[in-house]
Amino acid sequence: MSRSRSGAVAGAASGAARGAASVAAVDLGATSGRVIVGRVGDGELAMQTVGRFENRAVPTPNGLHWDLLGLYRGALTGLAAAVREHPSIASIGVDSWAVDYGLFAGGRMLGTPFHYRDERTAAGVEATHARVPFEDLYRRNGLQFLPFNTLYQLAAERTGGALLDLADTLLLVPDLFGYYLTGTAVAERTNASTTGLVNVTTGEWDDELIATLGLPRGILPGLVDPGARIGTTLPYVQREIGAARPIDVVAVGSHDTASAVVGVPMTDASRAAYISCGTWGLVGLELEHPVTTDAARAANFTNEGGVDGRVRFLHNVMGLWLLSESVRQWELESGSKIDLPTLIAEAGSITTPVAVFDPDDARFAPPGDMPGRIAAWCVEHDEPVPASWAEFTRSIIESLAEAFARTVRTAAELTGRAVDVIHIVGGGSLNTLLCRRTADRAGIPVLAGPVEATAIGNLLVQARAQGATGSSLEELRAIAAAAFPPVRYEPTSSTD
Repeated sequence: MSRSRSGAVAGAASGAARGAASVAAVDLGATSGRVIVGRVGDGELAMQTVGRFENRAVPTPNGLHWDLLGLYRGALTGLAAAVREHPSIASIGVDSWAVDYGLFAGGRMLGTPFHYRDERTAAGVEATHARVPFEDLYRRNGLQFLPFNTLYQLAAERTGGALLDLADTLLLVPDLFGYYLTGTAVAERTNASTTGLVNVTTGEWDDELIATLGLPRGILPGLVDPGARIGTTLPYVQREIGAARPIDVVAVGSHDTASAVVGVPMTDASRAAYISCGTWGLVGLELEHPVTTDAARAANFTNEGGVDGRVRFLHNVMGLWLLSESVRQWELESGSKIDLPTLIAEAGSITTPVAVFDPDDARFAPPGDMPGRIAAWCVEHDEPVPASWAEFTRSIIESLAEAFARTVRTAAELTGRAVDVIHIVGGGSLNTLLCRRTADRAGIPVLAGPVEATAIGNLLVQARAQGATGSSLEELRAIAAAAFPPVRYEPTSSTD
């Protein structure tokens, strides 16, 4: 294994930029993947989705897994479509969710990677904190407590078998795809920062922590920054996708939230909060330096790596997972398909108060009967149990809006920043009721969109690496803002 150490969506700003580049983003989400081609320059951002494919967790006798080979097949099919329609593609970049990984030995993947929602990580949390108390961990890695962070998964791996001893390389999901495409193994920094094994101050692997945890340092590849060239596509990849020549594979903000934050059209990041809203709601601020105070730890805020050395100071809120799992349960019980826009419209017409629950309650994390869990929470906390699908939906949206607003206020208090606008990007930006109620509960405007912020950030970083744009994040965001002007929601006085 070679190792380095160092449908359509369309929008365009007026005018075409000299030297614009065509690049392809492979954007892998927790429920689906897509391949999007972008034509990007200083005055241009046009996008086309050329491939979509499903991503479903696979339950097995030993736990919940990802079908990464199926995802990779979907990515290759999408890249083949990209090459057919845009033969001049200059590069490919891959982003995905964080923390999950594949183990390799001699270039072959060992087993099927676990899903972060698998229950095995509880043993890993106990084993890790027996060696390093969470307070010490937070000072070293700056990460909020999430039981599925990579270091906990590795501790569970250690206690659950010998697979870790057989491995010579660990690759996070986007780095794994990069390896399959190029044969070169790297660890991109923004995603590596979510493992818990990168020092929050130095931005390098924390060798002392890794040794204390009894984890094998040698399996961790060298770190690279967004914009670095990983390599070029291997001959078999070129055959599979029909490319006439090798194509560069470029590291982007490979944690999808890192790419999404690049795509947030913030004109002044020092006074704005962002919410990357999909399966999760990632709510936070972009900072120059990490905040690892006791108050930040108590509030369970994380300091993750961003593009260009920025810090994503944020808190994970459960997000639209609550609604998607509820809809899945109702469709299972009713045997009929639910039209989500109609359901949300019905929820918006409700005028009576509904229960506001805590989306961060641990019971809501695993797959299963989400409405039943919400009802149980309401009973335990003397809140009215929703009586219809529309009431459940309104309760979920109100609870998310309240959690988002509360988290923004907490982030401002912890950093001493004034926040006068909230940007919502991702799928949640299409949910008008959620955007409106977040503005109402926060008491400040919400700017919604773009929905494809993650892919936009991926494309922008690649285009910059190709010399097709300006160099600063502010210049990249100006391109996104011109191409996809956000929708503004002003707050009202009502928070009922």
